[in-house]
Amino acid sequence: MQLSQQTISLGLIASIMLAVILVLGLMFGWPMYSVWQQGKKGEAELARAEYNKRIAIFEAQARLEAAEHLANAEVRRARGVAEANKIIGESLKGNEAYLRYLWIQSMTDTQQGHTVVYVPTEAGLPILEAQRFNQKQ
Repeated sequence: MQLSQQTISLGLIASIMLAVILVLGLMFGWPMYSVWQQGKKGEAELARAEYNKRIAIFEAQARLEAAEHLANAEVRRARGVAEANKIIGESLKGNEAYLRYLWIQSMTDTQQGHTVVYVPTEAGLPILEAQRFNQKQ
């Protein structure tokens, strides 16, 4: 029996010592763990912020490249329109009769069912006010 009481008291002392060591360990270890945990959390947030910054930079670069390509396409289109206008302008020089014919055709095409009266003037241009007179009636 003596041995069993001695074993129990040694076990009890060991349990108390273990509890004291555990409490002391938590008292000193927990604050250090909290500091370490906050440090890791900060590092993770910093890494996330840097990654988001890189994404924003890449998106901005993509928008810049797209804008440059759209501007180049617009310049090419404008050059084509300018050249087409130049060709048309050169081909119409000295063709006043043809231009007058096209103008009359456009007037007859757009004025279906209306009476258009052409009144010659000194400059050879028709007076367009006659159409307004026709609308008042």
